Amino acid sequence: MSKPTIAHVISEFESFSELLDDAYWEASTIADKDFIYDIIGVFSQEMQEINKLSVQDHHYPYEFITEGIRRIAPKVTTLNERKDALISRTQTLRDIGEVLSNVLIILETQEN
Repeated sequence: MSKPTIAHVISEFESFSELLDDAYWEASTIADKDFIYDIIGVFSQEMQEINKLSVQDHHYPYEFITEGIRRIAPKVTTLNERKDALISRTQTLRDIGEVLSNVLIILETQEN
């Protein structure tokens, strides 16, 4: 599989971050909030670095920038497995399921 472009990653990561924010506020326990917040922090750092790139570079293939994003795949996989238990609002659950699969693909293409 070819690597996604920076523009594609920006779009997916922004959507994912917005949905994670919703999931954070909808989480019912402190442990769930901590779990989601950790993922939010890693993606926020990566997005800050991506946003420093020139718009002219957005057609290039995406590569990890921060160290945190290199290590987040297991947690995102766990989120995918536990999303039904973590997210109780139907709309958020449905929306995050769609974006989550795209984010996992992006993370997997970087590992290869």
